[in-house]
Amino acid sequence: MNTITSFFLQHIYLEYGLRIFISLVFGSLLGYERKLRRQIVGMRTLVMISVSSTLMSILSIEMAHDLISEGDPTRIAAGVITGIGFVGGGAIMKHGLNIKGLTTAAIIFATAGIGLACGAGLYIPCTLAFIVILFSLFVMEKFEHKVFPMERTKILTVKFSGSAIDDKKIEDILTSHNYYVADVNIEYKVKENQSTLKYTVRIPHKADSIKLATDFSRFENLIDFTLSEN
Repeated sequence: MNTITSFFLQHIYLEYGLRIFISLVFGSLLGYERKLRRQIVGMRTLVMISVSSTLMSILSIEMAHDLISEGDPTRIAAGVITGIGFVGGGAIMKHGLNIKGLTTAAIIFATAGIGLACGAGLYIPCTLAFIVILFSLFVMEKFEHKVFPMERTKILTVKFSGSAIDDKKIEDILTSHNYYVADVNIEYKVKENQSTLKYTVRIPHKADSIKLATDFSRFENLIDFTLSEN
């Protein structure tokens, strides 16, 4: 082990090459996971983030060893974290009532951290961090979906003719589909003699919207049924 360590110390560019290679592998695997979930951020983006962060970390180390350089070389790492914050912010989007891209933004931030750790030669910490990240992406996701099945917020709009509405039956249908009603608004148009109920609902990760629409179609006075995100 000491022989291998001394070899890399004597051949510093091989050591730097190893750091960049490990950063490439970890960035590729995280990018592959994002693409499997059909996210915008993919392999190339996370590889560039990871490898460039590694390069910035190596630059910080070289500047610290260079007696001619002035200033604090750790500012480079701080600058990387600040810049990555802007990149991650671009991955967060509001889609209707839901916010998407938070996990992707967190992965972008984590990939930069892994890259900086690889650049500093902290192989064990960055490997452990990588394992924990994979654990949170695959194992903890299944746990969340099982314990907290309500994932998305949508607007359910049902329109009826007349004012006679069996709201208890509506609530029973929503409950049977594991929908959670967060809010409800009622509108009645006198001239048209129509009633409109607009529900803000939290729906499970796997929801059968067609079955829900079929259940509502059994209302004889139903005019319209809409389930949307805004």
